Amino acid sequence: MEEQEYILFEDYLSGNLDENATNAFETRLETDKAFKQSFSIYKDISAHLDHEIGNEEKTMDFRANLDNISHNYFSKLNAQQEEVNVKKSSGFYKFAIAASVVLLLGFFVFNQFSSDPSYSDFANYDQISLTVRGDNDALLKEAETAFNTKNYEEAELLFNQILEEDSNNTEVQLYKSITLIETNQFSEADELLKAISEGNSIYKNKAMWYLALSKLKQDNLEACKNVLKNISEDAEDYKQAQKLLNKLY
Repeated sequence: MEEQEYILFEDYLSGNLDENATNAFETRLETDKAFKQSFSIYKDISAHLDHEIGNEEKTMDFRANLDNISHNYFSKLNAQQEEVNVKKSSGFYKFAIAASVVLLLGFFVFNQFSSDPSYSDFANYDQISLTVRGDNDALLKEAETAFNTKNYEEAELLFNQILEEDSNNTEVQLYKSITLIETNQFSEADELLKAISEGNSIYKNKAMWYLALSKLKQDNLEACKNVLKNISEDAEDYKQAQKLLNKLY
């Protein structure tokens, strides 16, 4: 299989070919048995990646990286083939190239799943809707909008204004802690989350989960594990906590 054929497979699966190229590709599948077999192998692995990796952005990043690696791989392979003057029409040659693609993909799949979990894998914060309190409706709405549009620096400033007038507003404290994590102000975030998690509010379990995410983002994996182990089974984020804990071992 030529390097261009490998790239062609991805273009076909991604819908990037025009009508004429698509028709030519499908005709070749019907007439070229080796081409069809190589495509079948690539398609199966591609479908497996989409299913296992799940996240579309992550899958595309993985494939982009694979394209760069494969280019180097096939360039070296073609140079080697020219040196030994192997006939490219050989059935064994085509099978060997297809097998090499499988091994190449397998290597990167292994590295994809053997790496430590990342903060971005689990930091999926829901849109917030702040409770109306007194005369702060406009300020609350502004803070809510800033947070929901991921303008975390602005949201933090607005949350601080709210807390100046209502320092015991645990809900706002919790959301402020997220802005602190997102802007890498970990010491303040961890202190705030620890205080909430040790209190008696309805946000204590959520605060413990966010504290674990803060430790994860800091690459303090041991501390992250310790926090996760203390999240109770009745917590909303218990299943996610267990999933993350399993990935850390």
